[in-house]
Amino acid sequence: MNEPSSPSTVGVPREIKPQEKRVALIPSTAAELVRHGHKVVVEKGAGAGAGYLDALYEKAGATLVDSPEAVFEAADLIVKVKEPQAPEVAMLGPQHTLFTYLHLAADAELTHGLMASGATCIAYETIEINKRLPLLEPMSEIAGRMSSIVGAFHLGTQNGGRGTLLGGVPGVLPGRVCVIGGGSAGVNAARVAMGMGADVTILEVDLERMRFLDVTMGSANTLYSNEANLMEMLPRVDLLIGAVLVPGAKAPKLITRKMLREMQPGSVVVDIAVDQGGCCETTRPTTHENPTFVEEDVLHYCVANMPAAYARTATQALTNITSKYVLEFANYGLEKAVLRTPALAGGVNTWMGKLTCPAVGEAHGMESEVFSVN
Repeated sequence: MNEPSSPSTVGVPREIKPQEKRVALIPSTAAELVRHGHKVVVEKGAGAGAGYLDALYEKAGATLVDSPEAVFEAADLIVKVKEPQAPEVAMLGPQHTLFTYLHLAADAELTHGLMASGATCIAYETIEINKRLPLLEPMSEIAGRMSSIVGAFHLGTQNGGRGTLLGGVPGVLPGRVCVIGGGSAGVNAARVAMGMGADVTILEVDLERMRFLDVTMGSANTLYSNEANLMEMLPRVDLLIGAVLVPGAKAPKLITRKMLREMQPGSVVVDIAVDQGGCCETTRPTTHENPTFVEEDVLHYCVANMPAAYARTATQALTNITSKYVLEFANYGLEKAVLRTPALAGGVNTWMGKLTCPAVGEAHGMESEVFSVN
């Protein structure tokens, strides 16, 4: 089980999702892979948006190629940041292992496409270790911190908001922020909002988590998350942040259109859960180029790859945790890697044309089976 497999070729294509500037592998990881006898193939310009120029990859021993087709043709292990786009799905085959964020519960078409490809597709966001999602947490932290920043910005009158300064000023009460979900994203959203001086309430269903938040979050209020409490909060909220996560599954629709009508015109919703379908009924994915829209007189910010706005920080935070697993899959292959670290099996979403993530199967009404190594 501890004997390395044959050397792998690790491919790093340039991300093609709109305004996505992160890169899945940094030069230092490429150098580590090369030291272990693997070949690393990087599409030219893949790291430029995050400040990692081609020359750094060449110095690390990687091979630069001119096109994504060349990456997919050469590599058996493809490492990405975001879910594959249609042209990338078309290049996948049974010979490939894909390691990236997938968020399949929100995308039936992509799910079917990956199954049809025959590729083994491993999702960062469904690897659970010690009741944590270590490969999702870094991006949740960034998206959480961003949510309060972009929410405060869009509350400005010139940006379509109701003109509330979250921190208030002497003689004027601070703005009110409601964060739904007390996990990693929610905690980081609340901390930044508190740092701005806002009046912050975190809604949560786990009583033990609420006790933890009560001890660690200072002046933030906690409130049990149910429809009655939400309905009481909504008319008084300036910024609503959706930070609810069910691992691998579609996000629950906690805010209906009818509930949204209780909010004041010009208030702002930031739905961090948009990758998983969003926790607001009116949510639809947007891009950094056109990040907002208005529904029921409420401004929505629903960018599906929020951390890409800070591509260098996000790349460093992501690769801090993913690099060791990339090395593990390259060194040992899927089955040996899972035997060495059984929790990695939870990341396998498609395998040999089969769906192997029950939460995704439930979201789309499809049959699934749990991946296991016999």
